[in-house]
Amino acid sequence: MLMYERNIVETISATQHNKTKTYIFKILVEPDEDQWFAYCPLLEHRGAATWGHTREEALKNIREVMEMTIESMIEHGEEIPEEPDVQVFSDPRIAIIV
Repeated sequence: MLMYERNIVETISATQHNKTKTYIFKILVEPDEDQWFAYCPLLEHRGAATWGHTREEALKNIREVMEMTIESMIEHGEEIPEEPDVQVFSDPRIAIIV
C-alpha cells in the first residue's frame, strides 16, 4: 500500500479557555482501490477519517471532518491534544499544501 505523508498538515484555529490557538495536525492520505483515504492518526479514534474520489477531494473532506471533530471536543470540554505530531501556535497561521 502506498502512503503519502509529505508534510501534509491541517491547520485548525480553535478558541479554548478564551485563548485562540492555531493547531497543525499531521494528516495521512492513502490510495484505496478507486478512492483516497485521509485521516489524522492522533484523532482517528474520534472519527477524524474520511475519503474522496481524488487526493484533493480527500484533503478537502478531512479538513471539514477535523474542524467538526475539534468543535465537538471543545463543546464537550475536552482538551485538544498538543502531542509531538501537533504544532501549536498562539497566533494565527495558514498552512499551504503543495
